Amino acid sequence: MSELKKVAVIMGSDSDFPTVAGAIKTLDKFGVPFEVHVMSAHRTPEAAAEFSSKARENGFGVIIAAAGKAAHLAGVLAAHTTVPVIGIPIKSSTLDGLDALLATVQMPKGIPVATVAIDGADNAAILAVQMLALSDDKLAAKLADEKAAMKNGVAKKDQAIQDKVNELING
Repeated sequence: MSELKKVAVIMGSDSDFPTVAGAIKTLDKFGVPFEVHVMSAHRTPEAAAEFSSKARENGFGVIIAAAGKAAHLAGVLAAHTTVPVIGIPIKSSTLDGLDALLATVQMPKGIPVATVAIDGADNAAILAVQMLALSDDKLAAKLADEKAAMKNGVAKKDQAIQDKVNELING
């Protein structure tokens, strides 16, 4: 089996870090190697293009791109690579992230960007892990364990609610 590919976590501004932190923690939890960078689709387009055009040869299997407002970062990165790109629209004060969501999801034919919810960094990381797990059985097993843990957590919460309902009714 080949070495696990890295995930690039690229944010358009350092102000996106609090949101992106969830993705970083999730990647670390699954043992996925990653790099984190700040690049701007508008202020450093050459750097973004160079990074993404060399992503595959530099060992990346997925790129996560977080940006707010005009949110062109994911599209710029996707335009220069064949590595899958996942966009995280970042909520801004202007339009509560709707602007970023639409800019991230409305890509032209041939330049796909998988897009998660506004501020959905954790899901972006999980989607990246799922993509990498297509060729890594150990990573796939970790994902299955995580799904089982979520299922068990819901069952425990349901039982706790049943206990509260019984207590409410039976005094």
